[in-house]
Amino acid sequence: MAQWIRFEQDGAIGFGTLSGDTIAVHTGNLFENPTASGAGRSIDEVTLLPPVPAGKMVALWNNSRAMAEKTGQTEPPEPLYFIKANGSYLGPGGTIRKPRSYGGKVVYEGELGIVIGRECRAVDTAGAAARIFGYTCVNDVTAVGILGKDSSFTQWTRAKSFDTFGVFGPAVATGLDPSSLSIRTVLNGQERQNYPVTDLFFQPDRIVSAISQDMTLHPGDVICCGTSVGVGSMKPGSTVEVTIDGVGTLRNRYEE
Repeated sequence: MAQWIRFEQDGAIGFGTLSGDTIAVHTGNLFENPTASGAGRSIDEVTLLPPVPAGKMVALWNNSRAMAEKTGQTEPPEPLYFIKANGSYLGPGGTIRKPRSYGGKVVYEGELGIVIGRECRAVDTAGAAARIFGYTCVNDVTAVGILGKDSSFTQWTRAKSFDTFGVFGPAVATGLDPSSLSIRTVLNGQERQNYPVTDLFFQPDRIVSAISQDMTLHPGDVICCGTSVGVGSMKPGSTVEVTIDGVGTLRNRYEE
């Protein structure tokens, strides 16, 4: 197992594996046999970035048994998803900003994120599993008041794609069994979500396979697996932490 992170130091971007507080710097391509350079960095010396320069972020809706039961939904026959704009991406430690054009409720959604490692087009579940590089923490931030603002059109893209609303990190962990993982979300020191990946209707390999029938997935693309019960609103000054054992804790503040 390895925890891959991406960082900035003195204007230069690098990547490597994290062990404790030490980064083993690598060179080359993260997804094509990266090479250890022999150099090390302290995590305190750098600014952490989103762990991959994602091309697209695909996110699921209604993929939780517990949430479906609470909201009166039924299991969908196939994954239901939307796209978050790539301008929304934010890494660990970054500040989530309330949109100036919106005065309503903004909510956190702690989720498991899948990171694609190899090009993926029309694959079965076995092929999909082989193309998953690793897993990360996601906070799928949502301006919920916009979703149903216009009764003629549910605005998933707009509600989910404001700058800083696509939060993920701090690392991409490889070698994890997703079925053993749980997602824990803490708001201002109080646990709000704690659910297992087994709560999800569609597991990672099936999600990747299904989406790959519709569009080609590329190395670095992120898929947000959907959230469970415990979603709630954030107030300016709030701190939100999404933790997955083996990946780490994605910690961000929310401000005006």
